[in-house]
Amino acid sequence: MKPSFWVWTGADPAEPGDKYEKLAALGVTGVFLGGVNAAHLKAIREAGLSPHVWMWTTNQRDAKLMAEHPEWYMVARSGESCVDQPPYVDYYRWVSPHIPEVVEHICGKAEEIALRDDVDGVHLDYVRYPDVILPTALWDTYKLDQTEELPRYDFDYSEAAREAFRARYGDDPLKLERPDLDSRWLHFRYDAITALVTKVTERVHQARKQVSAAVFPTPSMARKICRQDWDKWPLDFVTPMIYHSFYNEDTEWIGNCVREGIQAARFPVVAGLYMPAFKSPEEFQAGLRAARHRGASGVSIFDGMSEPMQAVLKEEIARWSDES
Repeated sequence: MKPSFWVWTGADPAEPGDKYEKLAALGVTGVFLGGVNAAHLKAIREAGLSPHVWMWTTNQRDAKLMAEHPEWYMVARSGESCVDQPPYVDYYRWVSPHIPEVVEHICGKAEEIALRDDVDGVHLDYVRYPDVILPTALWDTYKLDQTEELPRYDFDYSEAAREAFRARYGDDPLKLERPDLDSRWLHFRYDAITALVTKVTERVHQARKQVSAAVFPTPSMARKICRQDWDKWPLDFVTPMIYHSFYNEDTEWIGNCVREGIQAARFPVVAGLYMPAFKSPEEFQAGLRAARHRGASGVSIFDGMSEPMQAVLKEEIARWSDES
């Protein structure tokens, strides 16, 4: 895969104007658009960029869905359901990948996007469990100490998931002495997300479109934090969210995460960078160079960029492309 450069952006109702032409002038090659918007998709393609639609996957905060199928939603080890007691924030409403109807619902949504002529790919976001452990920089925000897994944030103990685990292993996960250390229970949940992604990918690939995913920074961190075993997924490429400020790390950490991802995965790694984490153009340049030097196949940018930051991105994309 030749280097590719992306932005995540919302499909707001406003007309796109020259937004995408400006991105193309920086050297950006593709856009992850948050939802289907025909005007924006048309403008993205007309600017010479690749349009991929960014969809929410296991995080489904649809009020109609919650009202009709509350049994589809994950349950914490402490007994709370995401339907009426979401963890951390109100939009954390997670459906269980252990329910066949849930898997079909998500596959259908992805296929509907993939069948559009104005879309080149489907980008999976929130394709995981809720964070059992938040990034360390957020512990103070939520007044939590998550050095150990807390029952309130440990999912999925829904009836469907418990029954599936009992059928396979003969044990109820609610009765495990140390669920945080039980390899069967951990891998059971990793494998459910992997199976979901595999089925989504099959449907999208049948439409001859690409599949990528926004994931946590490294495979080892993702397994620990949110049950993502993402290096096992059949993706076309991945965009790990290497948001260094969330983990109280410096820009060199970005390169270290890229290297771990490349060593583990069978597909290209495009480093996801969070613009508010960069306090100066020099720091942004250091982050871009750390990703490039460690072998990333490009970057994806989240949130807006000032003109000085845009100038840095344009310069580094040109250098990246020249060296490829």
